Amino acid sequence: MKNRQLALLALSLAAAASALGGNTQVSAMMMFLGNLEKVYILDKSEANQATFNGVPAMGAVYDIASRTASTMGVSTNVFCASGLHLPNGSFVTFGGNAAVGPGGGTGDPAFNATFGDFDGRKAIRVLNPCGSSDDFSSPQCQWFDNSSLLSMQSMRWYSTAEARADGSIAIIGGMTGGGYINRNTPNTDPATQGMQFMVKTSGLNAYPHTFLMPSGKMFLQANYSTMLWDPDTNTETDLPDMPGQIVRVYPASGATAMLPLTPENNWTPTVIFCVGQLSWPWADTWTIPSSNKCHTITPEPTDGSTSVDYVEVDDMLETGRTMGQFIALPDLTMLVINGGGNGTAGYSSRTLNTLQLPFGESLASAPVGKPAIYNPRAPAGSQWSNAGFDTSSIARLYHSSAILLPDASVLVAGSNPNVDVNTNVVFPTTYTAEVFYPSYFAASNRPTFTGAPSTLTYGGQFFDLTLPSSAYTGSANDAAENTTVVLIRGGWTTHAMNMGQRSMQLNNTYTVNSDGSIQLHVSQLPPNPNLFQPGPALLFVTVSDAADAVAVALPSSVGNDNVTGSGSGNSTGSGDSNNNNGKSGASHTGAIVGGIIAAIAAVGVLGALFGVWRARQRRAAARQASSARGYPMGGTTSVRAAAGGAGGRALRGSDSSAFAPVPQGSLNEGGAWAAGASASALSLDGRPPSPYYDDARSHSAEFDPYHQNAPRVSNASARPGRF
Repeated sequence: MKNRQLALLALSLAAAASALGGNTQVSAMMMFLGNLEKVYILDKSEANQATFNGVPAMGAVYDIASRTASTMGVSTNVFCASGLHLPNGSFVTFGGNAAVGPGGGTGDPAFNATFGDFDGRKAIRVLNPCGSSDDFSSPQCQWFDNSSLLSMQSMRWYSTAEARADGSIAIIGGMTGGGYINRNTPNTDPATQGMQFMVKTSGLNAYPHTFLMPSGKMFLQANYSTMLWDPDTNTETDLPDMPGQIVRVYPASGATAMLPLTPENNWTPTVIFCVGQLSWPWADTWTIPSSNKCHTITPEPTDGSTSVDYVEVDDMLETGRTMGQFIALPDLTMLVINGGGNGTAGYSSRTLNTLQLPFGESLASAPVGKPAIYNPRAPAGSQWSNAGFDTSSIARLYHSSAILLPDASVLVAGSNPNVDVNTNVVFPTTYTAEVFYPSYFAASNRPTFTGAPSTLTYGGQFFDLTLPSSAYTGSANDAAENTTVVLIRGGWTTHAMNMGQRSMQLNNTYTVNSDGSIQLHVSQLPPNPNLFQPGPALLFVTVSDAADAVAVALPSSVGNDNVTGSGSGNSTGSGDSNNNNGKSGASHTGAIVGGIIAAIAAVGVLGALFGVWRARQRRAAARQASSARGYPMGGTTSVRAAAGGAGGRALRGSDSSAFAPVPQGSLNEGGAWAAGASASALSLDGRPPSPYYDDARSHSAEFDPYHQNAPRVSNASARPGRF
């Protein structure tokens, strides 16, 4: 446990910049925060005017400071892929769509010469985020996207990715093809899936909602069904259905997230689901209001409860919001942003009732431009608020996204309910980004702190953070008593989801010093990596009016009645707006003190690296030195297949898979992502080609992340100059 670490790098907050976010170059269907400086953006293959190597770009890197974006090379069609972080701070995406050309035409699914895109349905793409001082023209700063060297065995379009405590990634669901699906009629396709839940929910299980639980099991929700899945035994345990059979997965695309894990709730995961709709195909979706209902569920209660069920919480304000997206904020509230009041995700040229759609190809209407805040700690009847928030004039519907930035603002981008680029319809392809500033940006005092560690561990010795007297105003005791330390991972965002998003309050006590400074004694993470999987994160200190819980294992808090802060003005704030012009609201949330995110380097270089589950004893000795430098995944030398499933079949259908990142080492020992490695330096001869695992084995089988038996077809020579 003690060697498992989360890499962190301290940074003080700067003043908020303009709310206009600049041009993203490609429409932001997907985004993730790569490091303190860069956000990475992905789009489907379409006729973007911005190009890379002479063809329409599918990727871009967005510079947070300058609000500008530059295109990046992506070879395979990333349309409706899944993605996640790796333990060392790299990112990986899975699957996508076949190659397409103008107007979404398929033609040859393997490659389209006009758009220059390859089939992405089996693709695994890996990126090592770089900073402003790095050379973005080098392969080390670009996407590794070469299916001849790394790919899945199953096609996956609209799959979900969720990290496990050992650093591997479970890839759940997905389709091999098709189009807009919003029906509650089971597929007639052969039930080849190894996960019965995916058969049961077929028709409405694209992008299944998936969250790792404290036990290591995974909570899954699709259609209106719910279950717990044990990836080690492939056991499925049914949980209650969604109340009212409301559908929250794509294309209903309800806002869904895990609520903050806090000492108050004993770091027990509760998942919230809001809105949703099911109305296709015998209705015109854009005319039907989305549900405004919200429900929570605690799949593994720790309060002695013996039953698990959904609980209805406050309805959303004013209207429902299909495609709304939850963003965890450092004050332990949840922002919901983007979406429409009517309809669903997706686009179409017609419905069974209407041959000419009124909003171009959009199946949603009535954009909801005003964000709202959900406070899970507020009493019933007052959990939602939007006081002081402006309404954005930019429609953010299908294929819009949002992500938390290091300064605690929120980058909002995308929207493209069109089969190809179309800027001449009511809801056009959108390249303009915005930055939303939550209410705490109205605080006049934005202080700093020192002492942040470079890594965090699961359990172990507490660490101290020091806030100077300028960090607050008023009584030092009051400020110290109402300060929280929060760890946030923003996740990988697409389709109103943030895969991997987590928010955790770390326990702390304090000492008020005679010079007015406050020393926070902060616990490490709870000693269970299932609660917050290893990888990059943001660390915030928040001074607010919400008293923090006191941890038993920490030193006693020591106050000083004779000390006050020297900060100017108030350390608390009021409402803010999308355009950052007015600060007229009354929503009090406190001053955010600092933002911290992982230091990120090339895979296999970082000191707080990661290793693998070594499934073969005969490899253990040869890899001992490499794994000692890396991130230990557990105390055993073998683990059962993460996807489970009965034996007897050569390959599984699109139910679940596992991706275990390779460690640092020689090319013969899995060093594909080591520093300096490039596509030309890798060979399929004499080395296992992939850390991806997707074939059926018995439950007693060992999980070998180097095992791969699917044939490979190289596309490296089909596109000169591209990887």
